[in-house]
Amino acid sequence: MDIAISLIGGLGLFLYGMNLMGEGLQKSAGDKLKKIIELLTSNVLMGVLVGVVVTGIIQSSSATTVMVVGFVNAGIMSLPQAIGVIMGANIGTTVTAQLVSFNLEGLAPVALGIGIIIFLFSSKEKNKHLAEILIGFGILFTGMEFMKDAVKPLADLPQFRDALLYFGAHPILGILAGFLITGIVQSSSASMGMLIALASEGLLPLTSALPILYGDNIGTCVTSLLSSIGASRNAKRAAIMHLTFNVIGTIIFMLILNIPIQAIVTKMDPNDAARQIANAHTLFNLINVVILLPFSKFIVKIAMLLVPEKSTEKENTSNTKFLDERMLETPSIALGNTVKEVLRMGNKAATALDYSLKGLINKDAQLVKDTFETENIVNKLQKDLLNYLLKLSKSPLNDDERVKTDLLFHTVNDIERVSDHAENIAEIAQNLIDADLKFSENAIDEITDIYEKALANFKNSLIALDNGDLDLARKVLDSEKEVNYLEKLFRKSHMDRLSENACSLDSGVLYLDLLSNLERVSDHASNISKQVLKIK
Repeated sequence: MDIAISLIGGLGLFLYGMNLMGEGLQKSAGDKLKKIIELLTSNVLMGVLVGVVVTGIIQSSSATTVMVVGFVNAGIMSLPQAIGVIMGANIGTTVTAQLVSFNLEGLAPVALGIGIIIFLFSSKEKNKHLAEILIGFGILFTGMEFMKDAVKPLADLPQFRDALLYFGAHPILGILAGFLITGIVQSSSASMGMLIALASEGLLPLTSALPILYGDNIGTCVTSLLSSIGASRNAKRAAIMHLTFNVIGTIIFMLILNIPIQAIVTKMDPNDAARQIANAHTLFNLINVVILLPFSKFIVKIAMLLVPEKSTEKENTSNTKFLDERMLETPSIALGNTVKEVLRMGNKAATALDYSLKGLINKDAQLVKDTFETENIVNKLQKDLLNYLLKLSKSPLNDDERVKTDLLFHTVNDIERVSDHAENIAEIAQNLIDADLKFSENAIDEITDIYEKALANFKNSLIALDNGDLDLARKVLDSEKEVNYLEKLFRKSHMDRLSENACSLDSGVLYLDLLSNLERVSDHASNISKQVLKIK
């Protein structure tokens, strides 16, 4: 019982340290991580490189593949792109195993001490992130030492040694054991850490470790398979591709490459079982990618066969396109996709505004109806975005990302208010249609003039948000003053028309209401531009 408690405690420290180190690396990477993902093209080799780098940063192939499932579910990543990233993730995850296979436990107290001092006494954000990396490193190796100490007494138990040797004689059971261990702890790095701890104490020969190692690689697919539950069929296919890739690799190694890999890693480190296991893990994933990369299209086809198309299927019933909670595993990437969704919402609001004014000028009841329907979509997007931003705000973000997340709350609300003004204009149009009222030619010219400027301001504010264009944001603020001037000028012109009986009183009331709504659209565009200036 004491052994089990110590082992679980060491495993917990190992996982926490790995997670903390990954968070520190993510915060340090920040926008760089987002730019790495944007490198994705239809070139599967580029996908492999992206998978290696991203997994090396976030310290978890499971998190990377879950993120890939999220991208595919959102329609941002295609299956041919996904298979490349998944292959790269398998290589990237070997970094942790390589790290813990070296006897670096003596550095753990030093890393912890330096990290804690920096964290407590430095106010700079970059130094805080470095401190998190060092503290995570120290905790990870402290956990590794705990696990090694926990398994030492097992050396005196012949039954335990015989059980481990049994896996070498019956590799199918070893694969199953590795699969179950990784499936339970949800981390191939953690299960590799346990293998290395056993090997370091002379308890686990390489012949027994390899089948368990192969099973670990299949077990890591459990996380992505679970994350695909309830997702689109394409997302399920991405998870199936991950499983297919690792299963095929395991079959190839068990039937053909098992003996050669034993010979290679033994020659590289004849007297270090921990290094042998770490190198075997790296070689398994590298060779697997080299062998299967030319056949990536066939893996996609296998996934398509296992999860076939349905003529009636709807891939994404959600109103949001770029949001997926799986992406919260990598907050900087989730933030980038949130901005895309905010821009999409803004374009919907602009469409509603366009429908409303055309419906008003042309007295088109269908366009009025389209405005109301589009406005309902914008309301739904607002709700989904605010909920997502709330979850994102609780994720490990660096200071700049946190500021941007907070400001996006205000931007989403401004966009929704623009959509509300479109709805108000549509109601004015409906009143004109129902009462058979009309505006004078001069009034329509004035409405068109202020509308075009207000809409241009709104669209430019969205472009400024997308590109971080400070000059364009300032231009919107200047143009807003012009819209305010026109609103006052046209109110005066309208009063002159009323005094000359050039328009009816009923039409006049609606005209003033319309002017006010258009001016408010420009106000919200100005608010968005101010947020852009704060973000940058």
